[in-house]
Amino acid sequence: MKNKEQLEQAIATAKELYKRQKYSRIHFYDPYPFQQKFHKTGFENNQRLLMCANRIGKSYSGAAEMAMHLTGIYPDWWEGKRYYKPITAWVGGVSNESTRDICQAELLGAPEDPDSYGTGAIPRDCIVSTERKPGVPNAKALALIKHSSGENSTVHFKSYESGVEKWMGRSVDCIWLDEEPDRSLYSQAVTRTLDRKGMVYLTFTPEKGMTETVSAFMNNIQKGQSLTNATWDDASEHVKTLRGKPGHLDDDTMRQILSAYSPHEREMRKFGKPTIGSGLVFPIPEEKIMCDPFDIPEDWDRIAGIDFGWDHDTAVIWGAYDKSEDTFYVYDAYNANKRSPAEHSIEIMRRPSFIPVAYPHDGNRRDSIGNPGLADQYRTLGCNFLLEHFSNPPALGQKKGSNSVEEGIQQMVVWMEEGRFKIFENLFHVLQEYRQYHRKDGKIVAVRDDSMSAMRYCFMSRRFGVPGSGDTWNFNFDKPLEYQELGIV
Repeated sequence: MKNKEQLEQAIATAKELYKRQKYSRIHFYDPYPFQQKFHKTGFENNQRLLMCANRIGKSYSGAAEMAMHLTGIYPDWWEGKRYYKPITAWVGGVSNESTRDICQAELLGAPEDPDSYGTGAIPRDCIVSTERKPGVPNAKALALIKHSSGENSTVHFKSYESGVEKWMGRSVDCIWLDEEPDRSLYSQAVTRTLDRKGMVYLTFTPEKGMTETVSAFMNNIQKGQSLTNATWDDASEHVKTLRGKPGHLDDDTMRQILSAYSPHEREMRKFGKPTIGSGLVFPIPEEKIMCDPFDIPEDWDRIAGIDFGWDHDTAVIWGAYDKSEDTFYVYDAYNANKRSPAEHSIEIMRRPSFIPVAYPHDGNRRDSIGNPGLADQYRTLGCNFLLEHFSNPPALGQKKGSNSVEEGIQQMVVWMEEGRFKIFENLFHVLQEYRQYHRKDGKIVAVRDDSMSAMRYCFMSRRFGVPGSGDTWNFNFDKPLEYQELGIV
């Protein structure tokens, strides 16, 4: 009889424990060291990124933290930011469906299963009510959550696909973004939290490559920002010695997952690092390369670069090289399509004529009936084209350099990162191309890249630059008579 009673009591205890674990998951949250480190960064930082390998619990990290802020219930080990009053929070994912299937599921439980309601990071007895999202099956628009103060917090579920306009308006205490948003949406999210001194945190694997957001956290981090990176090793079996329980991934599981990915993806999936060859060509924030326009000193070397086009733009970039500071400035630009060399040459000749112009090798190509190449046509029109087509500076001991695009790109990236490459902030078209210049599958996408090509020719030809005086280009000019004769508006 006694044994039977003990058995029944043990069964009842096990059921109660199971119920508590099922409907109060947050109380059993035992973070990995990398998760605990990430949570701690919230104490001093209001912009935070948890950039992780796949399948190691990054989304649940975001959900667990959001649950604590919404309820005001923090564990004894918590060293991050605390909210002592109810908060208004936003949670966002790429689409309504992914927000439902990831963020909502991690917070409230599997959306398609009524019995799972309350099995997410937010305890069931803290969920006061929810409001459905019209047009999206099983999705919630918001949820009221009981805070430890006795009042209610509110969490709104949003998506990036709804557009940046849907992220404007009200002030918010805390925003969790699962997966990487575009830069404009992220900026808007940060703006929503400013007047409440709130915070925005992101959890994602850098599948888009070295984007402006990733680069800002990796290469140009500011006060109030933090980056926590985690790899498979941070959640694999060897960490069980630190936690007294198995990790997320064993060796067999890791090998199986890796086999499903292409070779160039594996580093990103395993180590949570952006894939080389994906994302922006120049992953340096614009603020770091922009500068106010100024008059170019006469002793600085000047050089120009041109990229030829017809259906796409012919683009010309003018640069100045300050040798004393080893800094290069892009100070002037021109671009237009479906115009003849005679029309483009008028623009070039309106700048100081002593400035040499670097041009690509196709400028020497004659047409099928032997007419002069474009370079000779521009020379005939009075433009100061270099005697030979563009090449990179020759390596030590060599007479000629290569035409490698990557060589020039990498040198420009280094100079930009070191603060030695600047673009005048009034060159709007150049900066627009800069933002859009990107790679796909490791290759530079040759669309709307004319000014970027001309800028590379210009920068890598600075050894041919010459000093001299001449007015910097004025955009507010009266078009001369020859313009009117050519029909250029």
